[in-house]
Amino acid sequence: MVGLFGGSFDPVHHGHLIVAQVAAETLGLEALRFVPAREQPFKGGRHRAPADQRAAMLRLAVAGHTGFEVERAELERPGPSYTVDTLRELRARHPGVELTLLLGADAAAELPAWRSAAEIPRLARVVVFARPGSPVPESAGIERVIRVPSVDISATQVRQRARDRLPLRYFVPDSVAEYVTRHRLYLDPA
Repeated sequence: MVGLFGGSFDPVHHGHLIVAQVAAETLGLEALRFVPAREQPFKGGRHRAPADQRAAMLRLAVAGHTGFEVERAELERPGPSYTVDTLRELRARHPGVELTLLLGADAAAELPAWRSAAEIPRLARVVVFARPGSPVPESAGIERVIRVPSVDISATQVRQRARDRLPLRYFVPDSVAEYVTRHRLYLDPA
């Protein structure tokens, strides 16, 4: 079983990685693939770093972690990035692999508004990760809910720290902090 964890990852931070680790352990995943969106439909092109740089930071963050990979399917297609298209592509590319789509409770709440939402549970198991105290939406398409630790780090917070030239250490992996600094990411106001 392969888990798919999509998002902007603008930038990837320890909260993402902790959730991924807990999900992989809880579900007994063979692999977990981070799927950076070229352009998330609900964000309308408001990513702060280009898609290739967000993917590069993800590769740095998962380097050396057996079982964590970066899936480039959405980066290879023109945006916007629709999950149903990615699932169709991955099912065609890997017909015998069971796919599990991992969603945060906030993304799961928007699931009915996604393109071809009714098809998504036919293409992959939908598993929602919920932090303590976070409500999980009711949906027939959600197969399972798993609890993950609450880590109060957000990409918005990391970008603000970079803009304010504050250290990113402990918020993101050191390799990602070095990448952000070297490429002078997130210095311009949003």
